[in-house]
Amino acid sequence: MDLILINGKIYTMDEERNMFEAIAVKDDIIQKVGKTQEIISLKTDNTIVYDLKGKVVVPGFNDSHMHLLSYGHSLKRIDLVGTNSIDDISNRIRRAIEEKCIEKGEWINGRGWNQDYFRGEKRFPTRYDLDNISLNHPILIGRACGHVVVVNSKALELLNITKDTPQVNGGHFDLDEKGEPLGIFRENAVGLVYGNLPSPTIEEIKDMMVDAIRDMNRCGITSVGTDDLGAFSDGDYEKVILAYQELKEENKLKMRIYEQCLIPDIDELEGFIEKGYRTSWGDKFFKIGPLKLLIDGSLGARTAALVEPYSDDTNTKGITTISQKELDAIVDLANSNNMQTAIHGIGDKAMYMAFESMEKALSKNPKEDHRHGIVHCQITDENLLERFSELKAIAYIQPIFLDYDWKIVNDRVGEEREKTSYNWKSMVDRNIPIACGSDSPVETFNVLKGIYEAVTRKDLDGNPAGGWLPNQKLTVEEAVYGYTVGGAYVSFEENIKGSLEEGKLADMVILSKDIFNIEEDSIKDVDVVATIFGGEIVFENK
Repeated sequence: MDLILINGKIYTMDEERNMFEAIAVKDDIIQKVGKTQEIISLKTDNTIVYDLKGKVVVPGFNDSHMHLLSYGHSLKRIDLVGTNSIDDISNRIRRAIEEKCIEKGEWINGRGWNQDYFRGEKRFPTRYDLDNISLNHPILIGRACGHVVVVNSKALELLNITKDTPQVNGGHFDLDEKGEPLGIFRENAVGLVYGNLPSPTIEEIKDMMVDAIRDMNRCGITSVGTDDLGAFSDGDYEKVILAYQELKEENKLKMRIYEQCLIPDIDELEGFIEKGYRTSWGDKFFKIGPLKLLIDGSLGARTAALVEPYSDDTNTKGITTISQKELDAIVDLANSNNMQTAIHGIGDKAMYMAFESMEKALSKNPKEDHRHGIVHCQITDENLLERFSELKAIAYIQPIFLDYDWKIVNDRVGEEREKTSYNWKSMVDRNIPIACGSDSPVETFNVLKGIYEAVTRKDLDGNPAGGWLPNQKLTVEEAVYGYTVGGAYVSFEENIKGSLEEGKLADMVILSKDIFNIEEDSIKDVDVVATIFGGEIVFENK
């Protein structure tokens, strides 16, 4: 044996929820689980023996939906997370310009602000706010959700965007009272900005990936469903795929990648499929996953598409980024070519559109085990919950979203719609497959914090007392399932990972405390002691 773990509490997450003391690994496969005395007898001269000393082991965490490459890129951008005012944003950017000696004419790129966290006036920044920072640097700052970006006048000049620039279908840029661009771009209109920025090289992309994977390993993550192909302006998906392949060959890919392919153009998707790419193309390190599509935006930015107007802005129902006809056609193309779909739908209207397209596609080309799903699925109603169940659609949920969203849902959609939103327990009770994730870099990918929010329905400050919509709390077991077996199910890999069973991949996490048997409020403070990927210890908290 290569690695043996002994004297622990190994929660296998198998169907019987068995627990053992020890586990043996050869190469990257679990050979045996059992009692310590039984497993230690398998030791050879070269075996690494890891004494758990009573610590807990669970399967490697699987973040079902995130943006790994965008997170890696965010590490190189100015961090605006936690800014509490437009002045605070300005001060951070000024410091960055000074500390990094950014020369005049170079782009200033920041992300992570959220106007709902501002003290006083809770509005989007504008070009004029950013002009106060600099007229010599083009500046862009992305909202935390990624669905809104703001630029200054220098950036508008370089991008050649004026009052005469046509608006974009499925998006919008704001105008001031004189009809001039305010510098605020929403949904598809953000492409006017990002589409004109320089793209990184393959080596730069690989560096971003390695940085991201390092940080995720520290949080016990060994698998991700990640949306990377549209991360940069050139839209060159071959470059992203090649970067992952080269990392694998260089033994630097310490993560199992299930690529959620954002290809919203039907002609481009046809070309993608003609090249042989489709769901499950690849190997145990990198696989092509579902076609990723965006129908709407975010609740915080009021761009999530709703059936009825927003309660706190009755002039809008949000934004749909694609028509029903276009959605029907591209979902049908994917389904008929054995491509799974994962459709971003936050508002109820977006989900109704997604289900209509799925139903049409499956009626034309029935597939018993399609594993189509909706990413986020936040503002649901009883009918939508039933349609999830009837279609056997996967619900990609992000428990960590509660940290912010519980504070705004009532304002955005009112009490009645609030009651049936973020209804994860209702989903589990209906046997709807759930898969938990973070949408990082929108929110943290720290899984222990995600599990905490799933089971307490509180934010990281412990609010509200008793939890928000407490009848929707998940059990610890249900939450861990969502971050392990649930993620494996999404990628059709529940037979090789997601639980700690003989013959499965040796992806494991060692935790400092037993999250199944401590106060729920303490789960967020549990540490990852070590992360094991394919039998290799890729992180150890020494």
